[in-house]
Amino acid sequence: MSSTTIFTTPPPPPPLPHANTTRSSTTLHNPPPEKIAILIDKSKSLNHLNQVHAFLYRHNLQDHPILNFKLQRSYSSLGHLNRSLALFNKTQNPNVFFYTSIIHAHTIHNLHHLALLFYVQMLSQNVFPNAFTFSSILKSCPIEPAKLLHGQAIKFGFDADLYVRTCLVDVYARGGDVVSARTLFDAMPEKSLVSLTAMITCYAKYGMIDEARVLFDGLEERDAICWNVMIDGYVQHGLPNEGLLLFRQMLNAKVRPNEVTVLAVLSACGQTGALETGRWVHSYIENNGIGINVRVGTSLIDMYSKCGSLEDARLVFEKISNKDVVAWNSMVVGYAMHGFSQDALRLFKEMCMIGYQPTDITFIGVLNACGHAGLVTEGWKFFYSMKDEHGIEPKVEHYGCMVNLLGRAGYLEEAYELVKNMEIDQDPVLWGTLLGACRLHGNIALGEQIAEYLVSQNLANSGTYVLLSNIYAAAGNWEGVARVRTLMKESGFEKEPGCSSIEVNNKVHEFLAGDLRHPKSREIYEMLEEINGWLKTHGYTPQTDIVLHDLEDAQKERSLGVHSEKLALAFGLITTKPGTTIKIVKNLRVCADCHAVTKLISKITGRKVVMRDRNRFHHFVNGLCSCGDYW
Repeated sequence: MSSTTIFTTPPPPPPLPHANTTRSSTTLHNPPPEKIAILIDKSKSLNHLNQVHAFLYRHNLQDHPILNFKLQRSYSSLGHLNRSLALFNKTQNPNVFFYTSIIHAHTIHNLHHLALLFYVQMLSQNVFPNAFTFSSILKSCPIEPAKLLHGQAIKFGFDADLYVRTCLVDVYARGGDVVSARTLFDAMPEKSLVSLTAMITCYAKYGMIDEARVLFDGLEERDAICWNVMIDGYVQHGLPNEGLLLFRQMLNAKVRPNEVTVLAVLSACGQTGALETGRWVHSYIENNGIGINVRVGTSLIDMYSKCGSLEDARLVFEKISNKDVVAWNSMVVGYAMHGFSQDALRLFKEMCMIGYQPTDITFIGVLNACGHAGLVTEGWKFFYSMKDEHGIEPKVEHYGCMVNLLGRAGYLEEAYELVKNMEIDQDPVLWGTLLGACRLHGNIALGEQIAEYLVSQNLANSGTYVLLSNIYAAAGNWEGVARVRTLMKESGFEKEPGCSSIEVNNKVHEFLAGDLRHPKSREIYEMLEEINGWLKTHGYTPQTDIVLHDLEDAQKERSLGVHSEKLALAFGLITTKPGTTIKIVKNLRVCADCHAVTKLISKITGRKVVMRDRNRFHHFVNGLCSCGDYW
């Protein structure tokens, strides 16, 4: 283990305890303690430190206060807390420096309760803390004991110290007390980069991205840590494009990305489907000494899977040495989201045979694989095995997978009973999944029952109203549609607009239905006219029955023709080389007409089209889809 310091930006080291310069005649010919102290400080291995320690015993210096203190600190920094503690326990009347060192040693090993006990012991011995004591014990301290320590810092007059105040800001920020963190931060007469980064982290963690960005933009100097915090803040709160833009600015500012940077950026690429950018980051990792350890490798698998390149995901998976269960999970989930259910289940079986213990994430992948293939019997088997064989209590996500599996397969009553009788708090997403199945199978009665229940329990959201409206529209009940839309408007809900994106030349282009904002709109709509000609030549009839508005057929056809998926597909056809794969990301479930059209376009053009919607991936090749029209 490498040496660990107390602060991210270290303050000057505390002064060493005073050593008694009076020596007995037996130590007159010993090397000066100052030289031995330098040897201890330079020790980078336990073996070397043990040799120095043995030397102290041979020369009767084992009780020398300066050397004892330095040994205690060095053993701790090398990860040998037990030896550090043994030295501390042998020290007679330890002063504040010894106590601070042993407190720090326990803090960096996440033994906060023991660090607090040493602090109490120190006070009981009438040894008073200094600023270094507080900055040591507050580091990574839970918020409740930190509040008590804050009071102690005020009592002893150290709360205004720059490093103590920075630690207090950090501890309140990590504990979610944004108001206290900001109050302390604002009162700081001098703000270091560390304290500014702590406050930016606080804002970013709790979704206050604009506030974080204001502080970030005001920084006179920026290190990799504050860039990482801001990039990750965007990515974690659904703003991946902003995160990628900031990453490019980081590169332009000549700040060297590290492992934390690439983990955030790969997540952003996965969210947006930015495969080209993800591949560039992969190349950067390999060529700039970051290295593909299991964490980075797992993130690459996740990115490639979400960007539609399962082949690249598998190549990365095969190259990872010392795979952990998280890496296996990522590959299982990757196969599942692409609809390669048998591959996912085969990998799950292989993982278990090798000896890996599956986790709750593993079973989300496995149950999703069953859902995409309609494997109801197998799904029930895996669901029950979670608790019976692996001791894993099913969570709401697992119930959601089962409801999706049963609902799509037409087992609506079984899905309904499962949701009603589950042992965890009922979740509106689960009911929404079941409502979607009611729409798929045209079960109006059960759909109305579920919607009424959600409204009565104050669990309804925009999706609830949209799905119920769609159920009525599919049955031609336009009065029901109007009633639901009125309720939706009165409740203040708005329908989430469909949005499709495509990456071309490292830039992500987004489209809404009927979008005219793109600089190439004229060429895109000309391509759509050409596509319509191809479709008519091949005898395709638009599926106007899925247009859930009371319109004439001609109007319905025009509405279908400008769906966001078709705009993205047309843009891909005019901006990418013939024969290359077109990759599209849709924020909602792809509609039946766009699905049928894309199948036909893949056959007419000889182009493979990979589309990721809210539920899964669709691989369109030569007129067929990998989902087998089961989605």
